[in-house]
Amino acid sequence: MDFDKYCIDRPRHVRLADWKTDDKGKLTKEKAESQMEELRTRLMDLQERLYAENERSLLVILQARDAGGKDGTIKHVMSGLNPLGVGVVPFKVPSELEASHDFLWRIHQVAPKKGQVTIFNRSHYEDILVPTVHGLADKDTIDRRYKHIRHFEELLSDSGTRILKFYLHISKEEQKLRLQERLDDPEKHWKFNPGDLKERALWDEYTGVYERILSETSSGFAPWYVIPADRKWYRNFLVGSILVQALESMDLKYPKIAEGLDHITIE
Repeated sequence: MDFDKYCIDRPRHVRLADWKTDDKGKLTKEKAESQMEELRTRLMDLQERLYAENERSLLVILQARDAGGKDGTIKHVMSGLNPLGVGVVPFKVPSELEASHDFLWRIHQVAPKKGQVTIFNRSHYEDILVPTVHGLADKDTIDRRYKHIRHFEELLSDSGTRILKFYLHISKEEQKLRLQERLDDPEKHWKFNPGDLKERALWDEYTGVYERILSETSSGFAPWYVIPADRKWYRNFLVGSILVQALESMDLKYPKIAEGLDHITIE
């Protein structure tokens, strides 16, 4: 399957309207879900190789609007990974300590070490999104943050970290349905935040900022993937497939065994 149409691997002008939020490729739900178990098994094997090799790492960045499916993606795609080699980091409003440092300080602290897969649930891009939409930082500060992020991701890449960035692309109509579902189901009330409605009212403003982010921070070493996310099953299939493809391209190797092991007998 060709994933290039979802990939942005160089700076260029991006319009989110060019990607359908309800795309399903040429797959049926049944076929995609039948392949997910195989993808998860392959992902587990590749993660073990990454952990054993202990020379490189993988950073997965998930960005989306509210109810865009970040948690669901982690649950359904990465659930089979070995916890010894995986970390999930959610980013919320910076703490007092974090805010007293530069905006990338808290990000660098949790970047993956060698052999590790780290998943960012939101990321350093929040430090562009919210300040831009709500006018919390001036234009010069925001422009510098774009530059700092590009350099930061290049540093990680140069240090052996493979970076994959996923924008989970949902429609305003689908977001409405998911937010309403949280209100209608008592067991999902904990997921509902009235503040999400204020952010929803700024839909067009967030669209403009996301388009600039995708336009200016895409590169060969840190590509963005625009993932159609209205159909959860297709979202999961795409993310899982792209992760497997990326890890396979790294040609991960188990360490060479010590000499003489073939002569050892366990009594």
